[in-house]
Amino acid sequence: MSFTRRQFALLTVLTLIWGLNWPIMKLGISGWPQTPAPYPPLTFRTLSIGLALPVLAIGLRAMRVPLGVARAHWGELLRLTTSNMLVWHLVMIVALQSLSSGRAAILGYTMPVFSALWGAAVFGDRLRPRQWAGVAACALGVLLLLAHEFGRLAGAPWAALAIVASACVWAYGTHRLRRSTLPVATLTVAFWMTVLTGVAVALAAWIFERGQWQWPAPTVQAAIAFNAFAVFAIAQVIWIVLARSLPPLASTISVMMIPVLGVFSGAWALGERLHWQDFVAVALLVSAIAAVLMPRRR
Repeated sequence: MSFTRRQFALLTVLTLIWGLNWPIMKLGISGWPQTPAPYPPLTFRTLSIGLALPVLAIGLRAMRVPLGVARAHWGELLRLTTSNMLVWHLVMIVALQSLSSGRAAILGYTMPVFSALWGAAVFGDRLRPRQWAGVAACALGVLLLLAHEFGRLAGAPWAALAIVASACVWAYGTHRLRRSTLPVATLTVAFWMTVLTGVAVALAAWIFERGQWQWPAPTVQAAIAFNAFAVFAIAQVIWIVLARSLPPLASTISVMMIPVLGVFSGAWALGERLHWQDFVAVALLVSAIAAVLMPRRR
């Protein structure tokens, strides 16, 4: 699981963007401090993707990347989109309303450990004892946070469980993406996966949120712009490139510091109160991911 300098640079950019985006998303869908009511989360996601797509299209045309996909490959592309992007982006943005940004980040980035479990259970990967210990540490960290959510009067256990479930689906999608035989350029795959996700999220926003549509406040506009140009036009493409070119466990190493960055940036930017469960969960999850992904001694 070694990385080139280019891959390491991409992982660094990805970690910074995704880690800092947790409090930015929370700020965007809350509308704070300009609006008294939360901003519709699916609409927030739709606008972000809608702004990102022209940027992606212009970039791909400038690089002369072909955008055509044969009709025979659209079924596979739709399945990859569902497991890699659609479930995650739909579930996470809705559940984030009910959780702190830091706690959501911790729960969401259990994905690497789920990736290890999918690899062992479905794809024939062999886990060493150290990696099974890491899986157990991850489970303990998640249960600790879930127990705290159930124990609070205003807790949101459904949101916590939903994010963990969507992380599990995303982990499966990473395996499918790595093993995909689509004869299509990776950047083309990234573009059409973003298009399909945007269409599905826009449809969900129209069905469930059209009565709440409003002009976004300046803070919401800034959050939408960051998600459009940094998250979808840059980070999401980087992730798909890495996930398709590296083994699933190797590609997911990039998320090791994202929950840590999400927790502490949320505390700093939004004043979110940190509990001892959050600190212990961060330590457990980082230890778990390290145990799962660290290479074996020669």
